[in-house]
Amino acid sequence: MTAPDVSVCMATYNGSRFVEEQLRSILAQLGPADEVVVVDDCSRDDTVARVESVGDPRVRLVRSSVNRGYVRTFGAALAEARGRYVFLADQDDVWRPGRLTAMVEALADHEVVATNLATLGGEDRITGPWGRDDWHLRASDSRHHLRNVVGVLAGDRPYFGCAMALRREALDVVLPFPAYLTESHDLWIGLYGNLAGSIQHLEIRSLERRLHGDNQTPDRPRGLVQVLRSRLRLLRATAHLALRRLRADRAGR
Repeated sequence: MTAPDVSVCMATYNGSRFVEEQLRSILAQLGPADEVVVVDDCSRDDTVARVESVGDPRVRLVRSSVNRGYVRTFGAALAEARGRYVFLADQDDVWRPGRLTAMVEALADHEVVATNLATLGGEDRITGPWGRDDWHLRASDSRHHLRNVVGVLAGDRPYFGCAMALRREALDVVLPFPAYLTESHDLWIGLYGNLAGSIQHLEIRSLERRLHGDNQTPDRPRGLVQVLRSRLRLLRATAHLALRRLRADRAGR
């Protein structure tokens, strides 16, 4: 079987309300040999039935028999991907036309690409920390790798997995996600792109994020203890990724 050019990796959990709309927005941009890998995290609603009802052979559904959480589920989906270009997708957003083409073009020269978000049914922006009303990546920051790493640690880089993609060879270092990484798999990928010196920020708003009560990514500030724990985890992740990258380079990856 010929490997697809593009794999889109989606983790689902109790997402029956919106998953069909999201899948259709993705499939409209894929080629006939591309794939969407959906790993369902033991949903308790009819998410699986909704995915199957799309009836498209490009959708490959993998069911988990236990609930593992979204980080482990995304890791499982990425491990299943067969394409040269690997995209992440949440179950409840909507892709904008032209997203895939622009991001694949950027991946020709970079291992990771990250774009910006809009709000579904709302304004063409998302809010950020410290009262920022338009939190977005700038293309001019793409080569400022050390500054981006510091920005991640400070909570000041909007790397959202749903707005990112990577080349297949990056998975050799990115996977597996370490056991201590129970959140922020997207920041892990963003850190990798910067530590590898191969990330491109696209200023396009490539998808519309649906805000609702069940979003996995919180839209409210967290408490001080939670923030400190998150930062310590990211510091550990930075060192972990740097070591993995060094080992890969020495092995002639």
